[in-house]
Order: sequence, then structure tokens, then C-alpha cells
Amino acid sequence: MNKLPASTGWLWVKQGFALFRKQPAELSTLFISYMFLMLAMNIIPVVGAVLPVILVPVFAMAFMQACVHVEQGKRVYPNLLLTGFRSPAFRSLVLLGVLYIVAALLAVAASSLVDGGVFWNVMNGKVALDSEEVRNSSMPLGMLFSAVVYTPAAMAFWYAAPLLAWKNMSLSKAVFYSFFTVKNAGRAFIVYALAWFCLGILLPTIVSTFLALLGSRTLAVFVLMPLSIVMTIVMYCSFYPMYTEFFGRPYAPQQPADQASE
Repeated sequence: MNKLPASTGWLWVKQGFALFRKQPAELSTLFISYMFLMLAMNIIPVVGAVLPVILVPVFAMAFMQACVHVEQGKRVYPNLLLTGFRSPAFRSLVLLGVLYIVAALLAVAASSLVDGGVFWNVMNGKVALDSEEVRNSSMPLGMLFSAVVYTPAAMAFWYAAPLLAWKNMSLSKAVFYSFFTVKNAGRAFIVYALAWFCLGILLPTIVSTFLALLGSRTLAVFVLMPLSIVMTIVMYCSFYPMYTEFFGRPYAPQQPADQASE
């Protein structure tokens, strides 16, 4: 695999914006429908807390398929949320979601080596985030260590869902290809991550600080909420060009009429 230039990471972000601009209302409706579904799942006893995480790979295919529709000029409807459920790879997608939880638990548990278990206790609700124990701990270092531990898993999961659904790979093969694809394009992914850190964290922080200086909390809510939603949707849209960069489109490009008749 040829090494991609670092600038490709920013190109993916721009392509995500380009996809969003073609159907902003439809993609926003799809995302809001997804959020309402996630909230509804939290009501389910016992499994409600983990079910949204387990189904992340399943719903990820809805947004990937939505990008295909946008690219082909087809209208995006909320019923695309069922894409992953209808896929022959549904069981593998669910198993991938289980692996998400296992990897996250192991990463958070590993933070105990650094902060003595404070971050772990905060995550499972045993310690309040504003408690004296947290303030006097090294929890920020524990969180950083947890993120480092989780990074290889994130690399292995990054492309796994579409590889399962669109390439009919086994779960082990999908996470293998995903990990090494991300590894070989490391510079582009670093630029991509930095771009979204600026757009998804720094930009809202700057906007909220500016609005706070104006003394308008209501205005801050009306500005930051839509901004956060749009940035999240664009980020989801950017996953599609990242996938096609390495694995191609999941459909055959249409031929011009004069070529098709030959």
C-alpha cells in the first residue's frame, strides 16, 4: 500500500462537508432519528445502558449507506437506519459492538495502573466527578493512559463495520485489515484527528467563550446545539471517503449511456 500524504486527512474532512452540503436536511433528519432511537433504547431495563453501544456498528452502516445515496443522487430517508439490521452481516456487526464494549472496559480498567482506580470508579458511578477524591487524584493521566491503551482497538475497529457488510469479510479478517490500513496511513489519520479536534472541540469552545462574554446563555444554546449536530453529521459523512480511499465504492459506477450501448 502506497503511503498517503498527510494532507489526505484534511481532504477527507472536506469531502465530508461536500457530502453534507448535498442533502443537509435529509442527513440531519437521519441523525436526529438515530439520536431519538438511542434515547429510547436507554429506557429498556437491564440492557438499555449497553445496547446503544453494541448497535453502533449496525447503525454506522446506515450513515455509510446514506453517503452512497447522496453520491448517487438518491434521497436519504430515515428508514436507512434499518440498513445494518437487514444486512447478512448483522450478527457480525453486533459481535463487533460487543468487542467495542470489551475493549473500552479493558482500556478504562488499565487506567487503574496510573490513578489507582479513580477513573474506573468514576465511570461505574462509585465516585462523583466533582468529589475531593477526583480533585486530589491523577485521573487526567489515567484517562490519557486509557486512551493510549484503546488506540490499537480503535484502529482495528475503524473500517471493520463496512468491511463486514460490504466486503463480506469475517470479523477477524475485517479487524486485521482495518488495523493495518490505519497503521499504513498514520500521517493522514493524525491530520484527520487534529482537524476534528479543532472543528469539534476548539471551535465550539471558542464560540461558547465568545457568547459567554456577551452574557447570553440562551444564544449560546441556540448556536452551539446546531453547530454540534452539524459537525457530528459531517464527521459521520467523512467516514465514507475514508473508506472508499482504500477499499473502493460499494457499487459499480454507472456508465454513460453511449458506453453502455456499445
